[in-house]
Amino acid sequence: MHSFMDAKLMARLLRQALAERGTEISHSESLELVARQFGVANWNILSARIEAAAEPRPEAIPRGWIRTGRGARFFRTGVDDALGAAWIESREDLATAIREDDFCTVMQSVDAAAYRGRRVRVRSLLRAEQADGLTIFFRVDGPTGSLRFENLQAYEVGGPLRGTVDWTERVIVLDVPEEATSLNYGFLLTGTGKGWARDFRIEPVDDSVPLNTPDVRSLPRPTNLGFTEAARLG
Repeated sequence: MHSFMDAKLMARLLRQALAERGTEISHSESLELVARQFGVANWNILSARIEAAAEPRPEAIPRGWIRTGRGARFFRTGVDDALGAAWIESREDLATAIREDDFCTVMQSVDAAAYRGRRVRVRSLLRAEQADGLTIFFRVDGPTGSLRFENLQAYEVGGPLRGTVDWTERVIVLDVPEEATSLNYGFLLTGTGKGWARDFRIEPVDDSVPLNTPDVRSLPRPTNLGFTEAARLG
């Protein structure tokens, strides 16, 4: 099965197949058709994605942290020693190739042993510059996968920073189950722009500190079992 990295080969084969059926198109027209097959507007955008995937770029990350994300190749990361902050920014040379769901995260994963059975707060200061979305996340993993997760994306107040915003604190509080194996947290930039993070803290808190998301997968009681309440749109 071909991927977008095979786009030029696919364009050549498409042009040959059409010619055999009496339809002549130019090579550039064939490239445009293949680009549309991969769901992008034109060949220039697809070409930029191919270039980014074909040329890995070493990037600076803080010691003890890792860099990952869907479309992470479209972003740069670094450390600002003067601010004591890490940063993520979208690559200007590939701006047209970045989709709204592409993101890059700088994150850390730690053993959950010291936090099991406790309520834990993760917080950090964030700063955004022309950012589509900048936020923190906190995920608790267990033996079979994720047990708790929050990234503030659904919050209108206290959610992701958008546009240009000076240093602003973001906080996530989750309960860590006894079966937890690791705690994972960090900050992420979605789409284009630039974002900084500093002063990350992870600390147990008492039960008087409210949870961000007690358990998004569970309702407090059976609800709307007869499907009589209309769906919520938007």
